[in-house]
Amino acid sequence: MSRLLIIGCGGVASVAIHKCCQNSAVFDDIVIASRTKSKCDALKEKLEGTTATKISTARVDADNVDELVALIEGYRPDAVLNLALPYQDLTVMDACLKTGAHYIDTANYEPEDTDDPAWRAVYEKRCREAGFTAYFDYSWQWAYQEKFKEAGIMALLGTGFDPGVTSVFSAYALKHYFDEIHTIDILDCNGGDHGYPFATNFNPEINLREVSANGSYWENGHWVETKPMEIKRVYNFPQVGEKDMYLLHHEEIESLAKNIPGVKRIRFFMTFGQSYLTHMKCLENVGMLSTSPVMFNGQEIVPIQFLKALLPDPASLGPRTVGKTNIGCIFTGVKDGKEKTVYIYNVCDHQECYREVGSQAVSYTTGVPAMIGAMMVVTGAWKGAGVFNVEEFDPDPYMEALNRWGLPWVVDENPQTVE
Repeated sequence: MSRLLIIGCGGVASVAIHKCCQNSAVFDDIVIASRTKSKCDALKEKLEGTTATKISTARVDADNVDELVALIEGYRPDAVLNLALPYQDLTVMDACLKTGAHYIDTANYEPEDTDDPAWRAVYEKRCREAGFTAYFDYSWQWAYQEKFKEAGIMALLGTGFDPGVTSVFSAYALKHYFDEIHTIDILDCNGGDHGYPFATNFNPEINLREVSANGSYWENGHWVETKPMEIKRVYNFPQVGEKDMYLLHHEEIESLAKNIPGVKRIRFFMTFGQSYLTHMKCLENVGMLSTSPVMFNGQEIVPIQFLKALLPDPASLGPRTVGKTNIGCIFTGVKDGKEKTVYIYNVCDHQECYREVGSQAVSYTTGVPAMIGAMMVVTGAWKGAGVFNVEEFDPDPYMEALNRWGLPWVVDENPQTVE
């Protein structure tokens, strides 16, 4: 039995909370905390009476360490599951350090204000030294390693789907199918249709910033950077069909390059339709993806935040999204001296997700692993003091939990590869 504090109440958090309530044998007591307490109260009301889990709610500003500390000290959870924005990772980690609570998240830190001079100086140094220009990377959170170690608590980073499940797939492939993994291609396909001319499947600020940035991949010990959407491939996804996919920078490349010994190349591809790309390019060209404030009618606004207010809320897409996602990894390497290729993937149906927990599959595929990662920590299935990525632990209990809690996976030992 455990006590879990969940920060955030958006689409992913809603799924994770539903799943915690299904898993009352582990999570018998949870607190849902958000800047907008009414959202927490509405979800509590919806779930109470369907679960043995005790649910409480609270208001908290996740940018405010003192507020977070007061909440954690008042509740004394076994762990804090951070499902707020990546902008708030460091403040939540600071609060966990001050209170001795384990920390869990789904996405690595990035700054809300990319023009901040102090952050910019560190960022530009990293660009020169590391060789990639994405605004998000693990260095900020990995820097907490000694502090968490000295405090005797764990920070588990990136237990969503990608990063998260894809990283566990990598550890599982290395443990059961390979002596050495040489290449990893991570493929993220959303074959769903929500019917809107343009909408994002998760937070628009994070989504559009990520997709419009330079791509990059890891090869032979260094980063190779590409222009946005420069590298395109076509892949025939099981249960979804043939889709255009594009190479992006993604955070699990960085941690897998560090934690999978001998890997020679890691790439990440995501599918996009032409309509999405055309809308995004138009918005970028007129400045709507900018994070720099502008004056409008005597008031300062941030263009991408204004755009977020205009776009459909990703949490509202569930009822109208049809189709399936397919996310997985294609591995090549050697086993017993012979070359081998393995594809491990999950297929998730948008409408099945909606019927179960009221969300579309993009939130579902992140929210379920968030619950599973929290379960690994609070049950002691994964133990350690310090800052860890999910691929550093035994993948087997996590993989078993995926099958049990709604994300069954498939192993194909004769897959189509990506050129």
